[in-house]
Amino acid sequence: MIELTGLTKVFGQTHAVDDLTCSIEPGVVTGFLGPNGAGKTTTMRLILGLDHPTSGTATIDGKAYRELRDPLRTVGALLDARQAHPNRSARNHLRWIAASNRIPVSRVDEVLDMVGLTGVADRNAGTLSLGMSQRLGIAAALLGDPPVLLFDEPVNGLDPEGIRWVRTLMRTLAGEGHTVFVSSHLLAEMANTADRLVVIGRGKLITSTAVSDFVSGADVIRVRSPQLELLRQLLTDAGIDAQAESDGSVLTVRGAAIEVVGEVAARNAITLHELSAQQASLEDAYLKLTDEAIEYRAVAQ
Repeated sequence: MIELTGLTKVFGQTHAVDDLTCSIEPGVVTGFLGPNGAGKTTTMRLILGLDHPTSGTATIDGKAYRELRDPLRTVGALLDARQAHPNRSARNHLRWIAASNRIPVSRVDEVLDMVGLTGVADRNAGTLSLGMSQRLGIAAALLGDPPVLLFDEPVNGLDPEGIRWVRTLMRTLAGEGHTVFVSSHLLAEMANTADRLVVIGRGKLITSTAVSDFVSGADVIRVRSPQLELLRQLLTDAGIDAQAESDGSVLTVRGAAIEVVGEVAARNAITLHELSAQQASLEDAYLKLTDEAIEYRAVAQ
C-alpha cells in the first residue's frame, strides 16, 4: 500500500504538490488523473525518493522508499521510457539492473518474454521505437516481481494491441494482489482499466474515489415536455442546474436525482414526454470536476 500524508513539494513560489493525503490500496488498479502541470509526475517522484518533500510523507507499506532494504523487490516503476542507455542492448540493460539488486539473471529472459521483446532483446535500446521502449521500461519495473508498481503514462507510443496488452497486464497484476498506481491522459483507457481514481489539480487532491462513483456523480438527466420553460424555472428556483438546449426542445439537468426531477414535475402538473438518465463518460466527469484546476488552457482562435 502507498500512503501519502500531507505531502507537499514547493519549487520556489510554486506548490507542485500541496498537502496531498490519500491511500493507494492493493488489489485494484488506481488511476492517477489531473491536468498538465497538476503534480502527477512530481508525486510519483516523491514516492520513489527521487525528490524530497518540503513537508509530509510518502510511504510504501509504512516505510519511505530510502528505508527499503530491497527497493526493486518492493517497488517497480516506469517514469521515463527513454531511461535506458542507448548503446546497451535491451537484455543487457535488464541484466545490470538485476545484478545490482541481487535478482537471478534468469528473470531477465522471463520479463522480456512477458512484455513481448524476446525477438529484439539483443538490439540496442537507442534503436527501439517508443512503444518498444515502453515495453522495456515495464519489463524493468517487473524485474524484481515487486508488490507495488507505479507507471507514468505507460501506453504512450503503443499501438492498439499494445494498449490492450497494458490494460490486461495492469488488471492481472491487481488481481494477483499488487498495488498498481498508473497515470494516463487517455481517459477512455482509464475507464476500461482503473477501479479507483485519485484526481489532483494544481497539486491539491480533488477526489479519491471508485470509478463508478466518480462517473455517476456527473450523470445527465434528459427531459422533454410541452411545458419545458416552466419546469426549467421551477428546477432553477430549487437550486438545480437545468439548461435548455439551443432549439428549446430538450432540458438537460445535472446534479439531481431523476426522482427529484419527476417529483417537481408531478407536483406542478407538468406533462412529461421524456425523463431519462444518461450516464456520463469518465471524460465528461473528469472535465467537469477539473475545469477550475486547469492551469494551461488553449485560447480559441
